[in-house]
Amino acid sequence: MKKNITINLCGRLFQIDEDAYEMLQHYTESLRASFGKEEGGEEIADDIEERIAELFDELKQNGVEAITIEHVKDIITRIGEPEQLTGEDGEKKNEGHRYDSFRSAAEGVYDNVRTRMAGKRLYRNPNDRMIAGVMSGLAAYTNTDVTWWRLGIVLLVLFYGFGIIAYLVLALVLPSANTPEEQLQMQGREVTPQNLANVVVENGQKPVRRNGCLGAFVTALLVVFAIIVGVPLLACLFMVVVSYIIAFTVPTAAHLSLPFDIGFLELPELITLYPWAVVTFMVGLLLTFLIPVYAIAHMLFSRAGKLQPMGVGQRIFWVVLWVASLCCMIPTLIWIQQKNTERHRNEYSNTIVYQSVEMDRESKDYLRRGGWTLLKAENCAHYTYCGEHPSGGPFMRYLDAWNEDCEEVYTAERREHVEAGIYRLTCIARAEGPGPCIYVIADDKKMKDIPVYGNSGGELPNQDKGWSTVTIDSIEVSTARSIGYGVSTDINLTQRPCRAQWFSATDFKLEKIK
Repeated sequence: MKKNITINLCGRLFQIDEDAYEMLQHYTESLRASFGKEEGGEEIADDIEERIAELFDELKQNGVEAITIEHVKDIITRIGEPEQLTGEDGEKKNEGHRYDSFRSAAEGVYDNVRTRMAGKRLYRNPNDRMIAGVMSGLAAYTNTDVTWWRLGIVLLVLFYGFGIIAYLVLALVLPSANTPEEQLQMQGREVTPQNLANVVVENGQKPVRRNGCLGAFVTALLVVFAIIVGVPLLACLFMVVVSYIIAFTVPTAAHLSLPFDIGFLELPELITLYPWAVVTFMVGLLLTFLIPVYAIAHMLFSRAGKLQPMGVGQRIFWVVLWVASLCCMIPTLIWIQQKNTERHRNEYSNTIVYQSVEMDRESKDYLRRGGWTLLKAENCAHYTYCGEHPSGGPFMRYLDAWNEDCEEVYTAERREHVEAGIYRLTCIARAEGPGPCIYVIADDKKMKDIPVYGNSGGELPNQDKGWSTVTIDSIEVSTARSIGYGVSTDINLTQRPCRAQWFSATDFKLEKIK
């Protein structure tokens, strides 16, 4: 129901809607402001008000009981805007201060917007929608073409996905014009029995799409986008489920390469230690992928007419649940990783300092028993390793260093006291790239590059792990003394830049040949 008021215009009483009165008052004030600058402007404004009163009289004689906003718009169109009446859009537009022109233009835009939106309420339009009817509702509220709104939201989607967020917010906030009264308010039409009956008749007819080719193109674009996003999400959901099944049913799951790579979390062990945290993470991870898959599937089926579109309450529920699952999953995952790291650190607390370098006890024992001294150990993930010894023993340790950026600086040296003579040094080594060298320092320094075969091939028979024999001949020792030999990536010693991520060396043997 709209509120009517009684006004006195030029000595005549008229019934007029409240919103129509606001528009009329703004119009008359604009007239007096425009004509007030001219001589005799007040008389002109009075004459125009008299003309408006005459037009109102004609409407009253034709049976109109209350003046509506549509009547006022029609009268303003017939009489003209103040700028048209005063001729300000011609020569006067260029006169005066530039600020006055800008203010007049701004007022004109404001008046235009106010006129378009007067008497309307903003709703989502369910009768002309592609997804939720947001753009159609904005077009009805501003009395503009819905095509431009839809093109605008597509452009915003391309702008870092901002359009998706804006559309979702509007779809959740704006109500839907479901009842005939709400549809009339959306269009700015008067709520009368006749108009309500017309809306009921229109809703009972088969809806006619006004989207045309552009609407079909945007619909197809949305469907393709939903499929492109939905298929990877469905694949991720499937891999998460498979990973859960493997992690909790296969005894050796910790040593497997799981589809979604959650084996590093060691869930079967952690669930006994921190059950609520692990369950929270698992549920959050499932919901993170399951809810978007469900929403996309529901949208596609509703577009095909197989399901009813979601209501506002449903959309709010699923969005809140998805955000809550993210807020639970991410902090819980970080917490689980921290606890897992602490657990391993406590279990393997045999890390000790040997020759000013932190290492595990096994590496320290290997270096100590072999008489090795770490002259340089910088940027190395480890200093010895086991698992691919050339002899095939999986638990035999050897010298080894690794750095992803090829920045390891490593020199391990062994010293032996020898008699005068000619010696030969042999070892077995491999490298991922050039740079690592086997060296010996006696009367002079001799050096040999480690062959680069990576982790496959190599020169040793009956193995393909990249190992090769490295030999340095003709090592001269003039007097009995101690000589040093070993492996190095230090450019100050090798005079070669290291371009290898890792190297390995073992089975060093120094023998006298003459």
